[in-house]
Amino acid sequence: MSLIGYARVSTTDQDLTVQLNELKAAGCEKVFAEKRSGTTTASREQLALALDYVRDGDVLVVSRLDRLARSIIDLRHIIDQLQAKGVGFRALNQSSIDTTRPDGRLMLHMLAAFAEFETELRHERQMAGIAKAKAAGVYKGRKPTVDVDAVRSLRADGVGPAEIARRLGIGRASVYRALA
Repeated sequence: MSLIGYARVSTTDQDLTVQLNELKAAGCEKVFAEKRSGTTTASREQLALALDYVRDGDVLVVSRLDRLARSIIDLRHIIDQLQAKGVGFRALNQSSIDTTRPDGRLMLHMLAAFAEFETELRHERQMAGIAKAKAAGVYKGRKPTVDVDAVRSLRADGVGPAEIARRLGIGRASVYRALA
C-alpha cells in the first residue's frame, strides 16, 4: 500500500507549502500539486495524473476534503474512479474521512454535502453584494480594455485591422469586436 498525496490551492498567489508538508509528514511517497479552482475537475491536470497514477491498494490522501472537490457530483465521480481501481481515500484534517472504512464513507458523503452547501451560500452572498453595489452605483463592472472610439476612428482613416491592433497594443480579434 502506497500513500499518494494531492494538494491544491485555488489561485496562483496562494501557497501550497502547508499542504505539501502535511502530506509528506503523513508518509505520502509521491505528491501531485496544482494551483487551480476546485469548483470543477476540468483543467486539473495534476488531479488527472494522480488518478491515473494510483494503483490497487493505494490510498489517495489530501489535507482537507475541499482540496479534492467542491461539489458532491465531482467528489462522487472521483471516489467512484478510486474505488473502481481498488484505491482508498483519506482526508488528513478530517480523520473520520477514510473510505477504507464504512463509517469513513458515510462521513465523506455528509461532509461533501456541507461543503457544496457552503460554496452555494458563498456564491449567493457574492451575487447579493454585487447587486447591492450596482444599485448604489458603486459597481460598474470591468473597465473596457479596448478604446472602441480609437479603433473606429483609425478604421475610418483607412487603417487596416492588423495595423490598428499593432498601434493600440491589442489583438486583432479585439479590433473586429470593436468594429462589430
